[in-house]
Amino acid sequence: MDLDLAVRSRRTHKVFGPEPVGTAMLEELFELARWAPNHHVTNPWRFHVLGPQARAALEEASEAAKPGSAVKLRRAPTLIVLATVRDSDPFQDRDDLLATAMAGYVVLLGAHARGLASYWRTLAVLGTPAGRAAISLPEGQEPVGLLHLGQPRQRQIVPERAPIGEFVRYLD
Repeated sequence: MDLDLAVRSRRTHKVFGPEPVGTAMLEELFELARWAPNHHVTNPWRFHVLGPQARAALEEASEAAKPGSAVKLRRAPTLIVLATVRDSDPFQDRDDLLATAMAGYVVLLGAHARGLASYWRTLAVLGTPAGRAAISLPEGQEPVGLLHLGQPRQRQIVPERAPIGEFVRYLD
């Protein structure tokens, strides 16, 4: 799949098959992610692949924070917490946060190019003490999002997007 098609056709999926994504495939995706741009080559992204115990603990923390919310964590067979390493310099910290988001997008595009379905979510519970404890998030790391991966179970509709004239300015 070429890049233009991957960008234009990747969509959020919320219905997945039951098979988890294998370690070899995950490592291919993480290999791609390490090429995301990052100022000073800090490699700030951290991918935490949730196993059964961590997933159950996160579901419990999520349910305690907002009853009924754990069901969303059961949509995909593979869940990955994307986190960034914090930096004491506010400018580097911001660069690292944005680089981490780009690395996450690289994983989503790579997954799509390999026929996988994906779903990116920010998840408030990850920033709480219970959420951090559920996934054993190390000190100095900040959660950025939760990546859902698996086999697609339905075709996604690609909605029309705003024309570039609505969000681009050329300055003299």
